[in-house]
Amino acid sequence: MCQLFGVCAKDSCELNQYLNRFFAHSTEHPHGWGLAFLENNEAQIEKEPIQASKSHYLKQRLSVPVWGKNVFAHIRYATIGNVEYRNCHPYTGKDAGGRRWTLVHNGTIFDYPPLNGYVELQKGDTDSERILLYLIHRIDEEEKRLERKMNEKERFQLLDRIIMEMSRENKLNLMIYDGELFYVHTNCAKSLYLLREEERVIFSTVPLDEKDWQPVPFTTLLAYKQGDLVFTGTNHGNEYIENEENLKFLYSIFSDL
Repeated sequence: MCQLFGVCAKDSCELNQYLNRFFAHSTEHPHGWGLAFLENNEAQIEKEPIQASKSHYLKQRLSVPVWGKNVFAHIRYATIGNVEYRNCHPYTGKDAGGRRWTLVHNGTIFDYPPLNGYVELQKGDTDSERILLYLIHRIDEEEKRLERKMNEKERFQLLDRIIMEMSRENKLNLMIYDGELFYVHTNCAKSLYLLREEERVIFSTVPLDEKDWQPVPFTTLLAYKQGDLVFTGTNHGNEYIENEENLKFLYSIFSDL
């Protein structure tokens, strides 16, 4: 599977040490890398469909100080979708109201029929891109129903309901940014950790040093803002556990990449 890294901070901070350690894991996750620097409604995204440790661009990028306030990083181990640029994370898009949404995902959607309608709309082949398209569509539907834009709490409550539905029988480790809130979710044990430091919180699939990393609260959507936890969702209890059927599915998909 893929690996995720994220930072939500009050102020912009230098991230080279953590990014270098994170991207060093790309020998086991060689199918692409991505970075997103997120500020208000803007997303600066850099990515390539090659192993991060073999990227000349990324090597140069990390040779100078890299600063960010809300940041995603991703290294890909392909399960669904070929190894190409359009299948690299992060994914980003705007809703009908002009709000930008950006997503990184670690996992696989084995069974969630509402995503099937987005196969013809997506640019790539991944289930992760379909998740983003679906979230944006649900936001558009709700704001059309309300005849106004939703506030932070309303957006969080809608995503909480969506994540609760989608996490049944599916691996759904993800981070999402909507220009104001930094959403985090995991439903697979020991696959996402957080480190609280002064005025920032750092997330990673695996701890990146010997500091006091803690597991991200399980099967519960969280939302952060400027490094602080501002919303906690429903503990839905939909834990993802690998089983033989899912492993066979992944093997059959991966063998075709």
